[in-house]
Amino acid sequence: MKISVERSALLKAVSQAQSVVERRNTIPILANVLIEAEGNDVSFRATDLDIEVVDKAPAQVERPGATTVSATTLHEIVRKLPDGALVSLTDDGTSGRLTVEAGRSTFSLATLPKEDFPVMATSEYQSNFSAPAPMLRRLFDKSKFAISTEETRYYLNGVYMHVSEGEGGKVLRCVATDGHRLARIDADLPEGAADMPGVIVPRKTVAELRKLLEDDDMQIAVSVSETKVRFATPDITLTSKVIDGTFPDYTRVIPQGNTRKLEVDATEFAKAVDRVATVSSERSRAVKLSLDEDRLVLSVNAPDSGAAEEELAVAYSDERLEIGFNAKYLLEIAGQVDRENAVFMFNSAGDPTLMREGNDQSAVYVVMPMRV
Repeated sequence: MKISVERSALLKAVSQAQSVVERRNTIPILANVLIEAEGNDVSFRATDLDIEVVDKAPAQVERPGATTVSATTLHEIVRKLPDGALVSLTDDGTSGRLTVEAGRSTFSLATLPKEDFPVMATSEYQSNFSAPAPMLRRLFDKSKFAISTEETRYYLNGVYMHVSEGEGGKVLRCVATDGHRLARIDADLPEGAADMPGVIVPRKTVAELRKLLEDDDMQIAVSVSETKVRFATPDITLTSKVIDGTFPDYTRVIPQGNTRKLEVDATEFAKAVDRVATVSSERSRAVKLSLDEDRLVLSVNAPDSGAAEEELAVAYSDERLEIGFNAKYLLEIAGQVDRENAVFMFNSAGDPTLMREGNDQSAVYVVMPMRV
C-alpha cells in the first residue's frame, strides 16, 4: 500500500476513528485502526466491538492495500505535523511496519495483520430514512444530559429513540431519564421512519454521533434494526449495537395535572441558581424555591458553609409554594432552553415538576423535587 493524503483531511478522518478506540484493551488489535486504500480514497475503520466508525478521506492511491496500525499513535503523529503538509503512508506488506512521511519527518510504526481486524457483521435494517443534521442534533443534545450513569439499570444508559404520538400526529421522539430527571424531545417524523423499531442508543454512541451532526446542511442516512443502528454521511458511517433491554414506560412519570405555573427568564434563572448554589454542600446541592405573587426567592442554607438568597421577578399567580431541587438538575434543565422563557408547572412540594420552553410542547422536561 502506498498513498498520499493532505494533512487536514487525514487528521479529521483519523481523529473520528481513534475516538471510538478504548484506551485500555485486552485485545491488541482493538487499539488499531484499519486503513484500506483503493480508488481515489482511503478509509479508516475503528471499533470497540459495540461501535464501529468508518471515515473516508480523499487520497492519491499509488498502490492499493490495507493494514492496521495504532490509532492513537497515528493520530498524535498527524496532529503534530505542520498544517498543509502532504503525508505519505507506505506499507510493503512484509516488514510489519507502516512508514509515515511528511516533509523531513519519517516514522515507522508497528502493524498487525488486517485479517485479524474484527469487522462488524452487516445486518438487515428494518427501517431506512434520512433526517437533517440539525433535527437529530436537537433530539440528542437536549436529551443526553438525563442519561443514567448507573450501570445496574443498564437500560437507562442511553437515549430511547422511537416513533410516538405527538400533539399533531406521529413524531420521532428521543427520551432519556435517570429516575431523577427526564427529557422528552419530539421532531417531525421523517419520511420512511414510521415502521422504525424503538431502540436505546448507548451513551458512547450518542457522544460519537454528535461529531457527524456539525454541518447544518447535511442529510444523515439513518438505518435501524432491533439490534443495531447506523448513522451515515457521505464520508462517515457510524454503526452501533443498541442496548438490549426494555425502556420503562416514561409516560407514567410525566405529570398531567400540574396547574401552578411559573414563567421565568431562563438565562437569569440559571445564573441565579448557580450563584446561590455556590455555598451549598457539594453532596446534596439543594436549592429551595419560594414562590409568591410574581416573586421567586432562591435560597440555600448549608449549616457547615453558609447561606445564600436571591430574588427574581417572575410571572406567578398561584398560591404560595416552597419546593426544593438539586441545583445541578435545575441548571442542566434550564441550560436546554433555547427560547427566552422557561415555564415550570408545579403541583405540590412532593410531586414531580414539569418544565418546557415557552409554549413549545415538543420539548418537555421532568425533575423530581428533594426535601430541603
